[in-house]
Amino acid sequence: MPIRQLPEDLINRIAAGEVVERPASVVKELVENAIDAGAGRIVVTTAGGGRSLIRVEDDGSGMDRDDLVLAVERHATSKLADDGLDNIRTLGFRGEALASIGAVAHLIFSSRTAEATSGLRIEVDRSRKSGVAPQAMNRGTIVEVRDLFAGVPARLKFLKSDRAEAAAVADVVKRLAMANPQVHFVLDGTDRSPTNWPGGALAARVMQVMGADFAENAVPLATTRHGVVVTGLAGLPTYSRANSLSQFYFVNGRSVRDKVLLGAVRAAYADFVFRDRFPAIALFVSIDPAAVDVNVHPAKTELRFRDAGGVRSAVIRAVLDALGEAGYRASTTVAEDVMSAFRAPEMAAGTPPPWSGGPARPVAGASTPTDPFASALAGLAEPSARFEPFEPALPQEYPLGSARAQMFENFIVAQNGDSLVLVDQHAAHERLVYEKFKTQLQSGPVASQMHLIPVVVEMPEDDCGRLEEAAPTLERLGLYLDRFGPRAIAIRETPALLGQADIDGLVRDLADGLAEWDSADALGDRLDAIIARMACHGSVRSGRVLRLDEMNALLREMERTPHSGQCIHGRPTYVELRKADLERMFGRTR
Repeated sequence: MPIRQLPEDLINRIAAGEVVERPASVVKELVENAIDAGAGRIVVTTAGGGRSLIRVEDDGSGMDRDDLVLAVERHATSKLADDGLDNIRTLGFRGEALASIGAVAHLIFSSRTAEATSGLRIEVDRSRKSGVAPQAMNRGTIVEVRDLFAGVPARLKFLKSDRAEAAAVADVVKRLAMANPQVHFVLDGTDRSPTNWPGGALAARVMQVMGADFAENAVPLATTRHGVVVTGLAGLPTYSRANSLSQFYFVNGRSVRDKVLLGAVRAAYADFVFRDRFPAIALFVSIDPAAVDVNVHPAKTELRFRDAGGVRSAVIRAVLDALGEAGYRASTTVAEDVMSAFRAPEMAAGTPPPWSGGPARPVAGASTPTDPFASALAGLAEPSARFEPFEPALPQEYPLGSARAQMFENFIVAQNGDSLVLVDQHAAHERLVYEKFKTQLQSGPVASQMHLIPVVVEMPEDDCGRLEEAAPTLERLGLYLDRFGPRAIAIRETPALLGQADIDGLVRDLADGLAEWDSADALGDRLDAIIARMACHGSVRSGRVLRLDEMNALLREMERTPHSGQCIHGRPTYVELRKADLERMFGRTR
């Protein structure tokens, strides 16, 4: 088949396939144009999920007649001062959006500059252009896109429901609004509830989009490293989510889904969240435009960093520093989850609850021995006993308070000024040991303690071989072992941090990990995982009875240790229930 030149309308439809994937793609291109035009207010209106109508109105600089005519042509742009692509400082620059949209929809494009007495309008209906006509309007630009993909049924059938497409449009506007907090955004239409985000500071916009709940449970990011400026908000580890929908990434004001940034955030949170959980984060990266290539994807959602390692390092450091500053904090949602788990006792049908104004029951001397309910209430007539602490109350300035009791040999009950604090002793001590391990390892091998008599652990020959091969790495962590026959390992020294640890269980657990990782060569990258296993076996076990001074010592150590609000598996180590929460739980009102 001979080569032929494709007709213009087919070229435009092919280009549209790269740029216009769905209604949300159209909204993204049009809103980015409005932002580049210096708009202070942008109104997005949709109908039918965007397939029936998309209308974007802005108060930007507008266009004159010549620019209006050129704007709907392919590869025509005002955003490249020269022919270089190595210093992009605008969101759009390809000059394809309007021509591509006009190839698969009915496009009505109106604009007016500040100097003009009236606006101008041009229409493009599936690549067929009209002449320029006058249009009454204020300064700025109005773009209407009607009947998207009506002439391309193959594309139309791949669109999702109106609700799903409307949600995708909302997500695009949400990301653009976060990247441009100074711009007033309005999202409206027959297919949605109206949204109004006035312009303001970044923190206020993040709260508008992600909710006050996120802002309350996030820490600020502020780091400059390798010429990369990282700002934004990072959610506390215990404020994790089941998916990545609460993760937002921006580079030089552009919303992106970049593997470098995703990997950096995942690495920064690796010690603090479950593998199947996702932290919430709004991450903003500012970098020299010449150091990043945004021209690697038609939709400009992917990019390429010149120094990807430097960017990764800057993001990891920013997140770790922020989480370190948070100290022992856990998210407020932990307490809310606990509160929602409490339920008032269910009463039999027709039986009034004890606190209701039901039939009066005699108490004290007036009760009869056969009335168990009255017998239970008899004690209420006695004078109330004054609470006597186990020891002189600790100073109230301690955030985690003073230990009062131990429940079920695992949970510490403490009280601070206005809250009840419940601590999981094993989870908390596990985090403390883990952080001490990491601190010691940064300055050299972990200190070890020698056993007078080596501990011999019998295990399968394959496991013995893996442990013997990993011995040099394990010695850095304070664990010294030797092969003791074909089916046994002799443990000569263990990390001093572990104290009286379950050595047999520890060695077997490490052997299981080595079998899972399959190669001793990967141990250098698995040190955190090895340390986590050691910390688990060296921490205060569930079921151990603690003295009051031991419980208070654990609380004070938690307050001094970063990240102690969650264990190494991502679970919270403590729950704080305020007095007001408890009163609400019991239905008390003031």
